[in-house]
Amino acid sequence: MEMDESQRGLPFQLQFDKPLASQTVLAEWNPEKDLLAMVTEDSKLLLHRFNWQRLWTISPGRCITSLCWRPDGKAIAVGLEDGTVSLHDVENGKLLRSLKSHNVAVVCLNWEEDGQQIRDDIGSMSTYEDRTSRFFPPAPRVPRIQGLVSGDAGFMDDSEDSFQDLSSSSQQRFNILCSGDKDGIICFSIFGSFPIGKINIHECSVPSSDTRAECRLQNASIYKVALSKDLCRLVVMCSGELVNNRDESVNYKIAEHGIHGLHCLTLDTSIFWKRKNELHQVAQQASNIEELTEVIRASLSIMSKQWSDAMHTFHEKFDSISDLIVSHGLDSSSQEEFLSLLGGARTSPPIHQFLVNSLGEVGVKRVSKVVCGAGKELQHIVLNHLQPAAEIIGFRIGELRGFSRWRARYQSIGLDETLISNAAEKVGMIIVQVEWFLRLLSSVVQQFSNFFNWLLKCIRILMQEPSDQLLPYNSELVVIFLKFLYDQDPVKQLLEASNADQIIDIDLETMQRVKELSHFGGFSDCDYLRRTLAKQFHQMESSFKEAFLMPFTSISRKILCVDLLPLAPLPPSSVSLKIPTSISYYEDSFQSVSYQQTCQGSFVDFISFQIPEESFSNIANCIAIVRGFTHDSSSLKKGYTSLEALLLQIPDGYYCVDISLYKESQIVLLLNDTTTSSESSGDSCMMIVQAADLPFASISTPTCVDIWKLHELKDNIIYLQMEDEKVRSIPHSVIAPLAVSSSRGVACVFAARKRALVYILEEDEDEVSETE
Repeated sequence: MEMDESQRGLPFQLQFDKPLASQTVLAEWNPEKDLLAMVTEDSKLLLHRFNWQRLWTISPGRCITSLCWRPDGKAIAVGLEDGTVSLHDVENGKLLRSLKSHNVAVVCLNWEEDGQQIRDDIGSMSTYEDRTSRFFPPAPRVPRIQGLVSGDAGFMDDSEDSFQDLSSSSQQRFNILCSGDKDGIICFSIFGSFPIGKINIHECSVPSSDTRAECRLQNASIYKVALSKDLCRLVVMCSGELVNNRDESVNYKIAEHGIHGLHCLTLDTSIFWKRKNELHQVAQQASNIEELTEVIRASLSIMSKQWSDAMHTFHEKFDSISDLIVSHGLDSSSQEEFLSLLGGARTSPPIHQFLVNSLGEVGVKRVSKVVCGAGKELQHIVLNHLQPAAEIIGFRIGELRGFSRWRARYQSIGLDETLISNAAEKVGMIIVQVEWFLRLLSSVVQQFSNFFNWLLKCIRILMQEPSDQLLPYNSELVVIFLKFLYDQDPVKQLLEASNADQIIDIDLETMQRVKELSHFGGFSDCDYLRRTLAKQFHQMESSFKEAFLMPFTSISRKILCVDLLPLAPLPPSSVSLKIPTSISYYEDSFQSVSYQQTCQGSFVDFISFQIPEESFSNIANCIAIVRGFTHDSSSLKKGYTSLEALLLQIPDGYYCVDISLYKESQIVLLLNDTTTSSESSGDSCMMIVQAADLPFASISTPTCVDIWKLHELKDNIIYLQMEDEKVRSIPHSVIAPLAVSSSRGVACVFAARKRALVYILEEDEDEVSETE
């Protein structure tokens, strides 16, 4: 839709007005590019350019409940109803990674990166070098065999280096993905791929100046999470019921004030800042180990299926010999009949009938092609996927083992030397077993090939045809095949998970040699050759989980609740109440407030929300803005408070649909006409308020006994006037969400009648490229 001349004098120029096929329920602008991600009411994820060209559409098959971009804009995180967080490539929508960190719907996501490159202990710029590329070629990908599916490995197919782009720490700044679910669980992952922490806000004790009034939340439901720019604080907006942990009399006093309400928690996540170098390095190694573990899992799965199908073809043809032997009234086995043929003693009628009439030369060649072809495919997978993956894992776990010995730096994040050493031993064992399997497979394939060559020779002789052009065979290998391989399958025994608990027979001489080599190599386990390859893989994977669980547990214990701010009381029935909320951090331009100093400078948090009508009888149709909450606990130690707040009265005749904090402390409000119904064309407006110009008032830190501090501002409400603010009238009834891009200065508004309107918020920005 082109802009006419009459619109050029209006604030927020309308760039597009586009119809929608389905209503939008979630929308987020890419932080680096002119791209808008939208989730429709039928849970499809769409990506549009600014000129409304659609790039791709994906449908995860489950309800999408939250959305968030990676800070560099190269990936998008999608929260699903079943508790899964999936990461998708911005270029094509392909699935990069899928984490099942929650058991219920993921209702909010926040992805924040450290704003500064990593420095070492003396302040010099440093980057962690991944040394793997010095010694190894590029890491193998999950093998793909035509017609086969490797299983649910959590990765998509052949997107080159998709995971490396996701987790390569040398190419991106340290970042943390936070996800919150409706049951009050918050999970943290580094690079969105390596889980590093988990907390339950119901188990968080809220400190208070009154030692008798230490509180906690019950029946909490999370609305929004926001990690600070320095990764030191996490603000959690939630609803729930405050209860006292210690004194029942205080608990009664809390109840008198109405304990169920809208609250903000501040969690101390400074461990991410203090140990970001160490976490950075561990996350890269561990994430790549997890990916390569999936390569091994998929390789074993595909190899097992390939070989199983080949053996099914073999037995389907050769099992009919037994029936022929019985029908001829003989009391012998198939192997005995073949051995008689090999010895030249006699050719029994069932063997003659089977070779000449049932199988034939064509049948032998067909079965030989299937079995030997499967063997070659397995060898290819081992040499190009399984073995390289195991070797690179061995190198990476060795790097972690070196880190774990630096106890002064890595013990605090839970990198345990004993557990890492155990994992390194398991990797060493599987590397040995892979080599052993490769030799066994080569021997088995050779013996099958030799057996088929002999059968072809026999068929030619029985049919009295020349056999000079056939490949030679080894009689001794035929005997070995008939005795040990004809009705046994050592390859299947090693590969299939169903045989994982089976013990492999090893002769005493070999076991003694294994013990000597194990002792020489520093291994404590000498029975690994008695285990199947599937069993050894399971043990290796379990050792990884145990080793990586320690950092996860250690970091989780260090994330503590340091402050609580009760915002507004709510009726107990308001669990599913949708309240327009927004949390953001701006660089400090206020000298009257004391802020924490980080290496990035000073940032102040802004928390804004619409006060529910049921909260206060004498405060109606107001928006509350609180700033400086995350810095209040440190400021109190210095004898003053940084907590400030104000109330904004929405103009008469309007109500708030959604709120978005914009750059430079600006707040964008999306307002609907109170007389508008969802069926009418309606009238609405978008307003920008300069928060820096508003007269914030200091408020005291509430305690669990004296909680609703915003009520103190009822006599100082600021009334918004349409003529005093930047306002753009919208000729539609609008709905949430309001999607605002701070980097590009644009906003997308969604009308109730399935339309999307894109406005340019920057007056000095003449146009936004339609082709970017």
